[in-house]
Amino acid sequence: MIESILHCSPTFYRIIKKKSVEEFKADPYLATVLNCIFWVLYGLPFVTSDNFLVVTINGIGLVIELVYLCIYFAFAEQKGRKKMVLWLIAEIIFVAVLTTVILMAWHEHKTRKLAFGIICEVFNIIMYASPLTIMKKVITTKSVEYMPFYLSLTNFLNGCIWASYALIKLDIFILVSNGLGALSGAVQLILYAIYFKSTPKSAAAADLPMKTATVQLSCNDGALDRV
Repeated sequence: MIESILHCSPTFYRIIKKKSVEEFKADPYLATVLNCIFWVLYGLPFVTSDNFLVVTINGIGLVIELVYLCIYFAFAEQKGRKKMVLWLIAEIIFVAVLTTVILMAWHEHKTRKLAFGIICEVFNIIMYASPLTIMKKVITTKSVEYMPFYLSLTNFLNGCIWASYALIKLDIFILVSNGLGALSGAVQLILYAIYFKSTPKSAAAADLPMKTATVQLSCNDGALDRV
């Protein structure tokens, strides 16, 4: 959830200040909403037992993302609003249909956990893999201006904490994606250390990462908040 806040807050501060969504897209926040919904379902008693933290944290993350979408809706043009609403409706239908099918097809907790776990893993891995495009840019430009340090650090810590939680709970579904997330964050931090000195220090370069990195990293979330 911390990662989600750090990731989105600069973008929406800019949107509110300028009273326009400019070139920012709602897609990443819609994707994070879907991810949070599935993790909340995964943690509910009819799927898994004793997963209070998974439900509460992803539930809070879901509320935060919905607040961001409300802000986006308030300042978006008519076309952007229509697209966002249609996607939200499509997500609700998708979740409802898939959940109904799983619950009706499988009645045991073990099989339900497997089904929801696989779905959650897929979305989580996609969200954690999103910085790969930025890491490639860092290597080619020999500059970390498009990869904010605190976002990389949070990504690493988030993965480590949830991977540790998964080891305690012996939950393979939480472990795999968050283990990969910790690895991704570690690689980002290593790249940051390598290319930090070669990064332009001008005021313009200092402002650019917030805008560009937010757009690029959003193309996936957070995820904690993903979890």
